[in-house]
Amino acid sequence: MLQWRRRRKRPTPSNPSPKADGALESRVERERNPLKRLLLILGPGLITGASDDDPSGIGTYTTAGASLGFATLWTAPLTLPLMAAVQFICAKIGMVSGMGLAAVLRKHYPRWVIYFAISLLLIANTINAGTDIGAIAAALNLLAPIPTLPLVVIISIVIVTLQIWGSSKLIVRTFKWLTLSLFAYIVAAFLARPHWGEVLKSTFLPTIRFDHQYLTTLLAILGTTISPYLFFWQASQEVEEELQMGRTTLAEREGATDRELRIAEIDVDAGMFFANLVFYFVILASAATLHAAGKTNVQTATEAAQALQPLSGRVASILFSLGLIGSGFLAVPVLTTSSAYATCEAFQWPFGLDEKPRGAPGFYGLIAIATFVGLLINFLRIPAVTALFWTAVVNGVLAPPLLVIIMLVSNNKKVMGNRTNSRLTNILGWASAAIMSLAALGMFVTWGQ
Repeated sequence: MLQWRRRRKRPTPSNPSPKADGALESRVERERNPLKRLLLILGPGLITGASDDDPSGIGTYTTAGASLGFATLWTAPLTLPLMAAVQFICAKIGMVSGMGLAAVLRKHYPRWVIYFAISLLLIANTINAGTDIGAIAAALNLLAPIPTLPLVVIISIVIVTLQIWGSSKLIVRTFKWLTLSLFAYIVAAFLARPHWGEVLKSTFLPTIRFDHQYLTTLLAILGTTISPYLFFWQASQEVEEELQMGRTTLAEREGATDRELRIAEIDVDAGMFFANLVFYFVILASAATLHAAGKTNVQTATEAAQALQPLSGRVASILFSLGLIGSGFLAVPVLTTSSAYATCEAFQWPFGLDEKPRGAPGFYGLIAIATFVGLLINFLRIPAVTALFWTAVVNGVLAPPLLVIIMLVSNNKKVMGNRTNSRLTNILGWASAAIMSLAALGMFVTWGQ
């Protein structure tokens, strides 16, 4: 779902060479044009990066810039290698094992581990999907004075209908280009004329504070950047891709060549760089506009849109809305589908977006239920940006135990064979788990201060 397909062939008895049938590796090797070569490589990792800048991310980064100014800019260069390492680990698990993460846990670990992991994922994803749906409605409300609650219902129905009876590719074709409007934050940041010396200092010299607001914001940034749903999504997409190629047996999907892993790594790195670039400039633009103007408590979509005022003036709301709508329509299906993938893998139910509803009723039923429960969250009437921010905090709290599980799986030779993590990958993966754990602990310790 939501991806440009990478064609891969792995050595099997019937296909002894990755180059035997014009596999992607051979096409990349033959292509002389650097841009075309990159476009051949880009796949699930790029869409993962695009969906990482979902409305929850945009709301969180806007809140961080507005409330704390440039103080959290340093988190962008810090998180880039961390998020790239984590997503590559998840991709590698899917490629090497031939199974999604939940299926790997079911096969190799006690049942309580899989139930624990799935429970955390369902909680995080459902809350995230609900607040993202609400953000899409709030963005549409900026374009047309339609009450948000009816919009929430309509949006939910449209997304579920497209996932079950339509084509998920239609979502990509329709909304992926809208996410390009997020690059408006880059231009807005420059037009706001910030003090570039202060910007550079805040980027490369971390500002560390131990008050509750700062630690909560830090946890929210980490939670929306290194999000639980992306772990399961990335691994499952590798399996979905193999199924698309007709590799229906586990034996056909197992294993990965060095070249395949390198292509996947480039793909993931490109997606994470895209996500991180937007992340950095949303904070920068918000700090240079909202924080500089004394608007430090952003709660509504209208207030958040004002970060784009230096670029577009009166049409700031339009650009902001387009970005939020595009990223939301990309992210919500990823959220609900990753939950369905994991649950179906755990209980060995039929699943897959190429399955008809009759062939995978549990899979599509889970997508519909997750969307419906997310819809109900919007009836709590929490201000849009506030809801998005606290969704990121929830993700930040739930991600560390899942990261520990992923690191254990990716270093398990029974699962990965000789494809366990390198020393550098282990350092980055465990550092992600440790940093997020400390941020969560700090938030709870300073609660009420």
